[in-house]
Amino acid sequence: MTPPKPSLTVFCGSRHGQDPAHIDDAAALGRWIGEQSWHLVYGGGNVGLMGEIARAALQAGAEVTGIIPESLMKREVGLDGLSRLEVVSDMAVRKQALIELADAFVVLPGGLGTLDEFFEVATLLQLDYHRKPILLLNRDGFWDPLIALVQRQVHAGFVSQKELDAWHVLENLEALQARCLALLGPKAS
Repeated sequence: MTPPKPSLTVFCGSRHGQDPAHIDDAAALGRWIGEQSWHLVYGGGNVGLMGEIARAALQAGAEVTGIIPESLMKREVGLDGLSRLEVVSDMAVRKQALIELADAFVVLPGGLGTLDEFFEVATLLQLDYHRKPILLLNRDGFWDPLIALVQRQVHAGFVSQKELDAWHVLENLEALQARCLALLGPKAS
């Protein structure tokens, strides 16, 4: 029997942002997930980086599951053609589903919602509610201020260094892909 393909839950912006490199990374990651025949799980929208990664993954043959709250269907409009689009009652149910379906979490650039999702999984990892890897794509130092804040919390005694060390912070897409393969690929099983 063939082992199930890994599921990557990706947290990223519902906007494109100002740096075209983030758009390119989202689309390239989506294509790569499809090339691996892996499963993409994401927030279900067709806008911003979310839409870019989902469309690219679908075009590359990936199974793509979107989880979106009813209230956001009007704002983000669920992407047509997904393998599965699950409309849920609220953001808390959405996050729970995104977490449950993941084998690992990938965090691309984004806004407050991306931070909310990241901190949810980082806190749950700290509290031993899951043991799933968290990977941050830190192209051009996008997440440096966040990492500096948490380093300050470590120095102040509010966070332990092992909690910060649990995150896989990767400077480019190639390094992120290599780490995904090392953590979830055939040799990892």
